[in-house]
Amino acid sequence: MDRGDGVDAARLFEDSGLTYDDFIMLPGYVSCGLADISLETKLTRDITVRLPVVSSPMDTVTESRMAIYMALLGGIGVIHYNNSIQEQLAEVRKTKRFENGFIMDPVVLSPEQRISDVDTIKEQHGFSGIPITENGQVGGKLVGIVAARDVDFEPDRSKLLREVMTTDLVTAPVGITLAEGNRILRKSKKGKLPIVDEEGNLVCLMSRTDLRKNQDFPRASKDEAKQLLVGAAVGTHDEDRERLGALVEAGADVIVLDSAQGYSVFQVEMIKWAKQSYPQLQIIGGNVVTAAQCEGLIEAGVDALRVGMGSGSICITQETVAVGRSQASAVHYCAQFCKERGVPVIADGGIRSIGHIAKALAVGASSVMLGYLLAGTDETPGEYFYEGGVRVKRYRGMGSPEAIAERGAKRYMERDETIKVAQGVSGTVVDKGSVVDYVPYLMQGLRHFLQDVGCPSVQELHDAPPGKIRFEKRTPSARVEGDVHSLHSFQEPHRFGRPEG
Repeated sequence: MDRGDGVDAARLFEDSGLTYDDFIMLPGYVSCGLADISLETKLTRDITVRLPVVSSPMDTVTESRMAIYMALLGGIGVIHYNNSIQEQLAEVRKTKRFENGFIMDPVVLSPEQRISDVDTIKEQHGFSGIPITENGQVGGKLVGIVAARDVDFEPDRSKLLREVMTTDLVTAPVGITLAEGNRILRKSKKGKLPIVDEEGNLVCLMSRTDLRKNQDFPRASKDEAKQLLVGAAVGTHDEDRERLGALVEAGADVIVLDSAQGYSVFQVEMIKWAKQSYPQLQIIGGNVVTAAQCEGLIEAGVDALRVGMGSGSICITQETVAVGRSQASAVHYCAQFCKERGVPVIADGGIRSIGHIAKALAVGASSVMLGYLLAGTDETPGEYFYEGGVRVKRYRGMGSPEAIAERGAKRYMERDETIKVAQGVSGTVVDKGSVVDYVPYLMQGLRHFLQDVGCPSVQELHDAPPGKIRFEKRTPSARVEGDVHSLHSFQEPHRFGRPEG
């Protein structure tokens, strides 16, 4: 019975374009505990993930390290393509080869580097146990290891590492199991265990702290061979067909056609070619914001669609070219159209909080693509630095002048233009710590949302009978009331960064 409390989604969106901040959901009947709530969802027609989160294919967000941990946590990462084919293939292979507990790309130094280089690594990454190889690279001959005890009390920080490194090493042969390596670490009381081949070349590394951190990822997204799931982005130019084929051979589980405006003859032809060449391949098309765009790409053969145009925190498409759509409205209308055709949609852009993730799912998205929320975490590419006394990392849109200069223009179909029009900006974001801690925090907040609206799963949220999920528009003063207000001062909870100290 409708008692006049709120409106359904159809009524909510009938008048004007809305963003996530323009409405709120009304509470329902709490019917289960948080531990009983399932966040499992469809990424594509044929791929299911345990968490509804996807890391964006941006060069300041997703390479192998992010993809590995997103998959371990139950989501999936999409490797960007602002690089050469071989570079992208290497990132995909690192993810597919990853075995829980083995560090396949450890930080390595050479004997000719200095203690000051160890200091830099410790400041940037928070550790100082570093293997030393002859050439300073993984695959080089292992000659020593430097731990904190080797350098902490050395006053001369310019001293070469060959003068201070430990050469009496405990190593293990390549092929060792995680359990065997763990036993060696416990017995030796070492913090790091280098894994070497028959010639003594460093292959990978085991870390006591990483073993503790990685012991249990029961929700990991894996394929039938028990390897982590990983996505990879490509463009829609003819030469991208070579890239796509190579990515499939490397083991990419899903391909994202990465275009700011996805409804084009270029993407339609790419989808048709890819489906003909690789019939089992799952393809995510987009970006789209209208039902007409969805219809065209679904007819071409996509298995999921990214929804969003100009709503990202580093995107200026709507202001620059006056084309796009308010993100919540775009997700609602696209999801409504795609649901009838069995095609999941991924809300891409405008996600700044747990509440925004919840609202994107409530209006029909099966998952959300995160750029800003993951930017600044330990697993993103790039190094931390200090800006105004705050520890930050760089974050840039793929339409920013810097990204365009490094091949990013192909996403905006202007690769051959003599005048480049920027549709994004570059900036910085505060250090958020590790996604190993941060994503579970976001997902626990999402469980609270589902509990409060009376839906024990994402699937039941989407299958709720008409009118069960109720919405209400919010005035600017209502938004002020719903956030912190009226205090002289307050302590910000640990939501957006690493706590001080």
